[in-house]
Amino acid sequence: MPLSEQEQKLLDEMERSLYHNDADFVSAVNAGRGRLNYGALVLGILLAVLGLVVVIVGVIIHLPVVGLVGFAGMFAGVLLALRPAKGGIAQRPSSGPRTAQSATAPANKAHLMDRLNERWDKRQDRDE
Repeated sequence: MPLSEQEQKLLDEMERSLYHNDADFVSAVNAGRGRLNYGALVLGILLAVLGLVVVIVGVIIHLPVVGLVGFAGMFAGVLLALRPAKGGIAQRPSSGPRTAQSATAPANKAHLMDRLNERWDKRQDRDE
């Protein structure tokens, strides 16, 4: 069952208010979500298993140094497996050295969202 026009307007107003008033919260929540990097996940699991094998070998041959190396390998494998992907859904290949504009892209993204929200508010005010 679709929403009535009044309910849709109220929902849109609440959403605009959330994005306008709590933009920092929204960006923090969205930034925390990362996609899994399945290649790194598989490599990390393999490295952790290999590290576990090295730890067991170190215990069997009574060499603590080998066990420590195995533990370091396990730790590195877990860190690698839990690392989120660097990009979003589609990653663009880099076409050369980074410019000053691409280095400031995250800062400009927040300003872009503010401008888009302002334009949306103006459009909604004009339609009413």
